[in-house]
Amino acid sequence: MGRTGTLFAHEQFGITPDLMTLAKALGNGLPIGALLATEEAAGAFSPGAHAATFGGNHLVTAVAQKVLATISAPEFLSRVQQTGAYFKNRLQSLVAEFAGVREARGLGLLLGLALDVPGKPVVEAGLAQGFLINCTQDTILRFAPPLIVTENEIDQLVAALQGVFKEMGL
Repeated sequence: MGRTGTLFAHEQFGITPDLMTLAKALGNGLPIGALLATEEAAGAFSPGAHAATFGGNHLVTAVAQKVLATISAPEFLSRVQQTGAYFKNRLQSLVAEFAGVREARGLGLLLGLALDVPGKPVVEAGLAQGFLINCTQDTILRFAPPLIVTENEIDQLVAALQGVFKEMGL
């Protein structure tokens, strides 16, 4: 929710899913889940046919309403788009600087950096410097920072990556 710069990523691709599940972002850390369905798809369900471990209660539902109001505010999503563009630009500078860094990709604040080498050493070096980086498919660094990440924090990460990449001889 909000991570790609729109409330839901599908909005950027001109498609409407029949079903969509929501969980982690909706509760901002509290356990809640939701299933959204088009009217046609919802017709396949009857009362009691779908159960939810984290279906909600008064507290988490109130939290979810506040989270939804905050994330869906145009100024919030605009900031995610701007910060995401800044972050992606900074990652693209690494592509230009290091031959072993192939591609920066993604939307908003869900970004990836494709490497020519395994990413595990980068993840470990980042962790030693206080950065949580995920590696997928062995060579793709995945970045999913908090939606309130600052440009200064992004610059600190990029500087750390530059040091790691230089050390690795990329």
